[in-house]
Amino acid sequence: MSTVTSKRRLTAGAALVVAALMTTTACGGGGEGEGGGKSKGAGFNAAFNKVANPSTKKGGTLKMVGKQDLDSADPQRSYYGMAWDFMRFYTRQLVTYDTKPGVASTKLVGDLATGPGEITDGGKTYTYKLRDGLTWEDGSKLTSKDVKYGIERIWATDTITGGPQYLKQTLDPKGEYKGPYKDKSADKLGLKAIETPDDNTIVFKLPKPNGDFEQFLAMPSGSPVKADKDTGAKYTQRPFSSGPYKFETYKPGKSIVLVRNDKWQKATDPLRAALPDKVTVTISANLEENDKKLMEGDYDVDLNGTGMTQSGRVTAVQDHKDSVDNMQTSFVRYVALVHTAKPLDDVHCRKAVFYATDFAGLQQTRGGEIAGGAIANSTLPVSIKGHSDYDPYGVLARKGKPDLAKAKDELKQCGHPTGFSTKLTARNNNPGEVDAAEALQEQLGKVGIKIEVDPLDGAEASSITGSPSVVKKRGYGMTMSGWGPDFPSGQGFGQPLWDSRFLADTGNYNESQIKDPQIDKLFDDAIAETDPVKAGEIYKQVDKRILDQADWMPFIYEKNITWRGSRLTNAYMSDAYNGRYDYVSLGVVK
Repeated sequence: MSTVTSKRRLTAGAALVVAALMTTTACGGGGEGEGGGKSKGAGFNAAFNKVANPSTKKGGTLKMVGKQDLDSADPQRSYYGMAWDFMRFYTRQLVTYDTKPGVASTKLVGDLATGPGEITDGGKTYTYKLRDGLTWEDGSKLTSKDVKYGIERIWATDTITGGPQYLKQTLDPKGEYKGPYKDKSADKLGLKAIETPDDNTIVFKLPKPNGDFEQFLAMPSGSPVKADKDTGAKYTQRPFSSGPYKFETYKPGKSIVLVRNDKWQKATDPLRAALPDKVTVTISANLEENDKKLMEGDYDVDLNGTGMTQSGRVTAVQDHKDSVDNMQTSFVRYVALVHTAKPLDDVHCRKAVFYATDFAGLQQTRGGEIAGGAIANSTLPVSIKGHSDYDPYGVLARKGKPDLAKAKDELKQCGHPTGFSTKLTARNNNPGEVDAAEALQEQLGKVGIKIEVDPLDGAEASSITGSPSVVKKRGYGMTMSGWGPDFPSGQGFGQPLWDSRFLADTGNYNESQIKDPQIDKLFDDAIAETDPVKAGEIYKQVDKRILDQADWMPFIYEKNITWRGSRLTNAYMSDAYNGRYDYVSLGVVK
């Protein structure tokens, strides 16, 4: 019996155990005295669409553990959802997501600004008034110029890499501004699309309307940065705080310690609870040990929020089910098929991968339908307008099983009747990803597609799979990963993945390296559409085009079994952060 087969059977067995246990817990939770559970948590799914252990009590230390570090602590360079959630501790934006459970969290509300923007000029001008009394961690006044400067850093693409480019693409589509480090103006505030008539007013002038513009401002890339504290590429080592916490220490790949920012004033920030006195993060790649220490109470919450390991979730549901939440996320697990890697530059070779993949087998490897999620057919998550039942490869019709005959026929059409060889990357610190990659390796091997699996540290992905030159040098043809929407629209989910204008030398998320003018135009048409329902119909065309061309292969709409520490208060899952807890609202029982 091969190692791969052993892993597969173990995972499938664990999925069956979790499924059986979840059937019983779904009927009413239950702690001690209700069926053998040993947990003293708030109850099964207590943080799903509601607040578990609501409290306003301050004090104590919130202890987090993560399998991998933030991709960057610099707000303009980060693209990990868990990092965006964590950054609410020390960054603020003009507008942000509401601190409420479930879908209510997706509402944008004023943060540094008194409220959402005043929109004029046919949707091309946005004006914001800042709150009175805003300060930095040194007590100096936070102004509209600080917001402008922070946003301008996105343009310094030779130094500030890895973060989303929406603001740059929207405000300066021709790329005329060169960023503050090359800015010849005296105050380094030469970006004409942003005006600061006074310290409390900021105005954005868009070349053309974009219905999602305020969503861009709500990302950490819209955070202010104090110019005289900007250390360029080194800013990630010690960001300067505008929020309720500041950095005491940061040891990349090891630990983070945040302490209270005594210059932050609650009167200027009605959203952040700021309950703990301190927030600590321990980074450890030992996933099983992390789960064990969470269940033992050494830590309160998983920083990464991508679910427990297969062994951890079985133990958690069986012995501590009152401390478990089962969340449907907006993440899609996928395999990007690299167009520049021969023979995957041929559509028929890419289609062969679709037909040869056992989606049901990958689902079991990820934990089954309950713990892992439903089999994916559309490239867009169910929560996004544009998702459809389109299924050109019959994935759902065959209940996820492969069609090897059609796979072999596609191989003949691409001139490789006996198959071909390529490399597949997978992150070794993302639960189940390497197992899924090895499962795919075995599946594709049945039609002669030989896959070499190359495990990577997820924290290094932006400089490896996110670098087309590195991808070419290493011979990668496929990348396995997961993606959640930057904000809830087709643009927010798909543009970084499929729009050729988002291809970048580093920090690239168009991992398939798609260069399709038709897809680019569909994005333009959808973005210009102010009616979200009509925009959704255009995103359906994007979805169809990508599937027809076999550009990018979704395989799971992800669900997670997440641990909620018994010390946690004010815990709720936020749709705005793809089912993670809203970290900035958490407290602890001292």
